[in-house]
Amino acid sequence: MTDASTCGNATDLAERLIACPSVTPAQGLVFDALEAMLVPLGFEIDRFVRGEAPDGPVENMLAVRAGPAGSRHFAFAGHLDVVPPGEGWTSAPFAPERRGDLLYGRGAVDMKGSIASMVAALGQIPADAGTISFIITGDEEGPAVYGTRALIDRMRERGLAPDLCLVGEPTSVNRLGDMVKIGRRGSVNIWLEVEGVQGHVAYPHNADNPIPRLVAMLAELDALVLDEGTDWFQASNLEITDLEVGNPAHNVIPALAKARISIRFNDLHTGTELGAKVSEIAARYGGRAIPVISGESFLTPPGAFSAMITEAIRAETGIEPELSTSGGTSDARFLKDVCPVIEFGLCNATMHKRDEAVAMADLEALARIYARVAQAALRS
Repeated sequence: MTDASTCGNATDLAERLIACPSVTPAQGLVFDALEAMLVPLGFEIDRFVRGEAPDGPVENMLAVRAGPAGSRHFAFAGHLDVVPPGEGWTSAPFAPERRGDLLYGRGAVDMKGSIASMVAALGQIPADAGTISFIITGDEEGPAVYGTRALIDRMRERGLAPDLCLVGEPTSVNRLGDMVKIGRRGSVNIWLEVEGVQGHVAYPHNADNPIPRLVAMLAELDALVLDEGTDWFQASNLEITDLEVGNPAHNVIPALAKARISIRFNDLHTGTELGAKVSEIAARYGGRAIPVISGESFLTPPGAFSAMITEAIRAETGIEPELSTSGGTSDARFLKDVCPVIEFGLCNATMHKRDEAVAMADLEALARIYARVAQAALRS
């Protein structure tokens, strides 16, 4: 078994990661800190940078501790980048501070704390139990173009294929362990444009106002009922998220009107299908649609993997977790193409907020849960 003192406790490790500013896309120091934690534990580190502006460059890390030939492979996955801290913090966001039973700092919950718990868990996992890997990106909070997708390409190039993957997103709601994510809805954003003919408002017969056509298009889209939900997913929803004309003149009919919609969809749909549906509606109003799919929906059906996680949570907390697909997207939407993936992590109440904080007891309990899950996964 790995010496637990070599791993360090989860709170100390979280402090080391939080102390490295890493607003998305993260590079450099925060990866240095994680590498320094993993190398003494026998991990081979593969760090690489992908992409160019505007969505790159992005640094990623694939760390592997190989087990015996033919043994199972369990992967921890997550991200070291954080959202901008903003103003008004009680203490400096990248100067971790312990106050009472809480550790404060940007990333404490989302998700440097979870990564620290993953590292601390290694002290309970014998090196000969099987292969352990860390799939870590510096761009989950940003465009996510050159992050986990590039890591998946790297894994395929190296012939690495985990049997199971646990993503450390903050899924818990009121208490550590009360919710586990076994799936997520997909996401597609669609930009809409309607062209007209510019002209004087007093001579509308010489112009073609695109705004009424765009408004009618949006009314039809807003009235769509995509579905009523499924056994594991809530209903898909379409939201109008932007409307733009940009006409500074009160006496000019504009030549162009734009809008944007966002659809979060369950496994009754695909992003391509929804993009085509919206494009068909837009065309009827003389407009066009430009879909950008952020990710497809996925579901890891309840079974052996979710049971491992449930049993580990129950053993450490006494809680029976809810299996859920609620919330936004995560990089699990990419990893589901590699192997079965489930998300579980800290309480999410303060993520992306100022004075983000985590209970230090939760960090240590999460490390023990992660250790139980990894051991069970490697034995299965």
